[in-house]
Amino acid sequence: MIIQLRQKAPDERERNRPAAALRYGATWVTGGARTADARRAVHAFLTHATRTAHTHITKRAEQDAQLVVSELVANALRHAPGPCGLLLELSADNARLGITVWDTSPSLPRMHERDGTRVGGHGLYLVQACSRALTATARPGGKQITAEVALASA
Repeated sequence: MIIQLRQKAPDERERNRPAAALRYGATWVTGGARTADARRAVHAFLTHATRTAHTHITKRAEQDAQLVVSELVANALRHAPGPCGLLLELSADNARLGITVWDTSPSLPRMHERDGTRVGGHGLYLVQACSRALTATARPGGKQITAEVALASA
C-alpha cells in the first residue's frame, strides 16, 4: 500500500535544502512495500520529469536510479521493522536525482568487506557505484539513506 505524502509546512532541514524542480514521496505501511513499486515510481517520476521539466534523461541514468532505489528499499524491508518511505527529488538544474529512503531501524548501514564468495552484502557497493554521493543519517525513530544519481552523461 502506497500512501502519498501530502503538502506540509517545511521544517528547518527542508528550508536549508536546495530547491528541487520536482518532488515525489511515498510511505509504505508495514509489509506494504515492494521493490517493484519503488522501481515503477522512479520510472514514472523520470518520465514525468522528461515531459514537464524538458530534460534529457539517459536510459543508463534511469537504470542506475532504479537499481539504487531497489537496493535501498530492499535493505529497508530486510533490516527494519515498521513503515518505510521514499522521496525522489529532481535537482533545480535537472541534472541529478536525489533518492532518499527512510526506515525505522536506528542502525546505520555498513559496507562489508569485499568477499566474492559471500551471498548478499554487496548492495551498498552497487549503490555507491551508481551514485555521485551517498549519505546515511540517523533521525528520530530510525534513519534515512540518500543517494544522488546523475541523469545525463557528462
